[in-house]
Amino acid sequence: MTSKDTKKGHVEIHYCTQCKWLLRAAWMAQELLGTFEEEIGTLALKPGTGGVFEVSANGKQLWNRKEKGRFPEITELKRLIRDEVAPGRHLGHVDRKEENSN
Repeated sequence: MTSKDTKKGHVEIHYCTQCKWLLRAAWMAQELLGTFEEEIGTLALKPGTGGVFEVSANGKQLWNRKEKGRFPEITELKRLIRDEVAPGRHLGHVDRKEENSN
């Protein structure tokens, strides 16, 4: 790993194997890697049990399905990841949608 890679963000998606949430986690990982290809250095899929679905970036928990009572929409997850790994970056249509709803 180069020093440039250590400055990039680390994202982890902890998902429940009992609930068969691998496809959901993998899809979200694909979306995040496609959007933040320059800002994310690693993205880990972490299998778990007990209905877990948590997303963290740089060690900070950004989403917990049990606390929120639902899964994140991909647009809100991208905003949360952006705020942690690429603050100030504009997300194009994702940000325009948020601006129009305010």
